[in-house]
Amino acid sequence: MKPIVRLSLLFSALVALAAAPVHAQSTPAGVTPDMIKKGDAIYHGTGLCFACHGADAKGAVGPDLTDQVWIHSKGTYDEIVTSITTGVPQDKITLGKGPMPPKGGSSISDDDVKAVAAYVWSLSHTGGK
Repeated sequence: MKPIVRLSLLFSALVALAAAPVHAQSTPAGVTPDMIKKGDAIYHGTGLCFACHGADAKGAVGPDLTDQVWIHSKGTYDEIVTSITTGVPQDKITLGKGPMPPKGGSSISDDDVKAVAAYVWSLSHTGGK
C-alpha cells in the first residue's frame, strides 16, 4: 500500500474517532434503566430540579447538566449524589445566579436523590439515554 493511502486511511480513522461521543461510558454500578427513568420523573416533578436547570436540563438559573462541563466535581455518579444531597453554597457558585439548597430545596428521599443523580449522570455520559 502506498504511504499516501496509508496516511489517508489513518487520517480517516482519526476523524471517525474524534466524531464519536467521548462521554459515552458504561452505567455506574447499581444504576439501572428504571432508576434513570424514575430520576427523570423526579427531576421534572417533586425534585424541582427543572425550576433551576430547565426542563431540558440545559441550564436556566443553574448550570447546564447535559454537557461535559462539571463545575463542582468530575461528574461521577457518586459526586452528583453528593452535590444533590448537600447542595452548592453561595461561596462555591461560579456559574448561575444563586446557591443550590440541599436536595434542591425539595423533600425528596435519599433513594430519590440517587435516582435523580442517575438521570443527571445519563444526560452527559450516555447521550441522554
